Parts: sequence; structure tokens; C-alpha cells
Amino acid sequence: MNIPILDLKPQYQRIKAEIQQAVNGVLESGQFILGKTVENFEQAAADYLGVKYAIGVNSGTDALMIGLRALGIGPGDEVITTPFSFFATAESISNVGAKPVFVDVAIADFNLDPDKIKAAITPRTKAIMPVHLFGQPAAMAQIKALADAHGLKIIEDCAQSFGAIYAGDCLGCDQGCDDQVRRALVGQYTGAMGDVGAFSFFPTKNLGAYGDGGLITTNDPAIADLARCLRVHGSRQRYQNEMLGYNSRLDALQAAILKVKLSHLKEWSMGRRRVAQTYNDLFQGVEGIITPTITAGHVFHQYTLRILGGKRDALAKTMQGMGISTMIYYPVPQDQLPVYRGQYAPNPMSDRLATEVLSLPIWPEMEIETVQTVAEKISQVLPSL
Repeated sequence: MNIPILDLKPQYQRIKAEIQQAVNGVLESGQFILGKTVENFEQAAADYLGVKYAIGVNSGTDALMIGLRALGIGPGDEVITTPFSFFATAESISNVGAKPVFVDVAIADFNLDPDKIKAAITPRTKAIMPVHLFGQPAAMAQIKALADAHGLKIIEDCAQSFGAIYAGDCLGCDQGCDDQVRRALVGQYTGAMGDVGAFSFFPTKNLGAYGDGGLITTNDPAIADLARCLRVHGSRQRYQNEMLGYNSRLDALQAAILKVKLSHLKEWSMGRRRVAQTYNDLFQGVEGIITPTITAGHVFHQYTLRILGGKRDALAKTMQGMGISTMIYYPVPQDQLPVYRGQYAPNPMSDRLATEVLSLPIWPEMEIETVQTVAEKISQVLPSL
């Protein structure tokens, strides 16, 4: 038995001809960096997400850093974010000279807990960076209400959530928010609700390139202009560098591939939700497992269980021995990584999740029989551990 955590081959086989045609078009054009192909994808992505501007960059990490700088965030500033995310989230804040301030997550959805944000706001706080973890939108109505009340910017880390839609769900949140704010956000895509959205096109993402790539989204023309300037060495005009910037340009080959894949994304999101729902049905009533809540806009970049009773690591090892791949995101929360260790107070929910979460194989074309095999093996093995 060999069941990977992700299988990209079925997807490629289905769109192989479209991909080859798009790639050949770029090769024949002779234009490989920025240019019309990139502009076409940027416009298609902006239209899809319902934003005015989309700026292609080299990676999701660069999208976060450039997005922060375009918001004017730098040394002496504080940015509130979650400890339960990949290091790029906090790293981007530190790399622009600001300080990440970690606020614990809601255990119901693994996302930033809005009930805890207010207490973390100080005179130095300039922004909130929610992460839409595993494809589940964060509690954006509450977060936006807090940001508006305190004059803060919002930069959404959408690395795992391209195509996710805010449905107004507030899992594990006790804080009320203005119904008008909620109504204004319901139905919007992640990346369209804050001042800036930052996306990753790493190959394993729901919308993945065949290499690195990233995207910045905004509805503010000044932010878009500054982001475009920063991605090309701080220059709006060649040899007229205005500021220290980056060499962070989305190349035309990746843009062409992404534009093809974007047209299939809704179908793939439905496929992921189908797999997630099947898992949830099969795990119903299995003791020691807490399944994720399937909200209306969740796109399941990962399907992640909580394994109770201290059995997570043993289960992962046993599954590996059976040829079933699993992943642990994230065994060490960001605030506990060596680079930050000892600088922050504990975040109990994040620390607990780091010992319980286990992500199972999921991809849009995954056959139901394969899902059943994974679920059956876990259900059989877990009670004996």
C-alpha cells in the first residue's frame, strides 16, 4: 500500500494539453519575466477574488513582506498574528523590522481567536495578520470590527486559502460583532476582506504553480502601486530606484500555468470538500478523534484531525508503517521556535494543538475507496495504541 499525502499526477494528466499549450505560448513569445502573460493572470486572479488589484511576486513569503511594507509597517511597529502557522507568517513581520505579537488560536478552527486580540493591542500595534489556516477562513467580521475600532490595518495570510469564502461562521468565538460588518463580508473571498491579501503558489497549494510564486491583493491603488515598485528593486522607472526593494517577480511560465489552473479551481475545491465530508462521515463516532467542522467556505488545503489521549505520534508512525502518509502541521508553534524561544508567554491552545493535529491524505481527485481505506485503518488502529 502506498497512499501519499498529496498526489498531483491525476490533476496534471487532466489538464496536460492545456498546460503544454500555455507553456509553449510563453516559450514562443520570448518574454519570460513579467509582461503580458503575467498581467493577464493578475487580472484573472483579481476578477476571481473580487479585488481591484493583484500583483504577482516570487513567493508567498515575499507577498507577506512586500504587503507589510506597502502598508507602511516597519521598525518599532507590532503586528498581531497567530502562533499556529508556518514560520513565514512571523518571519515576514520580523524581516520588515516589526515585532510579531502572538495571540492564541480558537481550538474549534485553529485560527486566530478574536476574543483574545483586544488585550494584545498596544500603542505600537499597527496591523493584524490573520491566517486562514488549512483553507478555513478566520473570523473576519470580528477581526475587522476590532481593526476598525482601533485604526489598525489587516493583512490576510492566504497562503493556504485561495478560493476560500467567508461564510460568517465564528467557530469558538464569543465576541459579538456588528451585523453590518458581517453582512458586508459574507460571500467574499479570502484576500478581499483586509487591506492586503498575500497568497502562495507553492506547488502543493490548492492553486499551485510548478515552482515558486505568490500574489498580493488589494483594493487600494496606492498600496498596489507601492507593491509593484517594491517587487522590482524599488523602481517605478528603470534606473530610477526610489527605495530599497526586492527582486520578486512572478515569471511568465508560472503565470501561464496558474491561469490555466485557475479555471479549474472551483471544481477542485468541490473535490476537496467531497473528500473532507467523506472522512467526517467515516470517523463519526470513533472515540479519540475530533474532526474538522465543514463550514460553507472551507476549501481544505489540509484535512486535519485532532487525535486525543496522547496517541497522535504513535498513530502517525503506525500509518507510515502501513504505507499511508500523514503530516503534522505544526509540531512547534512559531513562538516556540529557536529564533523566538523565551520571548513570549505560552499560548495554551496552540501548544495543545501542536501535540494533537494530524493531517490526512487529500487531493481533489482522490478516489472514495482510497479515503475509505485511510479512515478504516485509522479507526482500526487507534483503539489499540
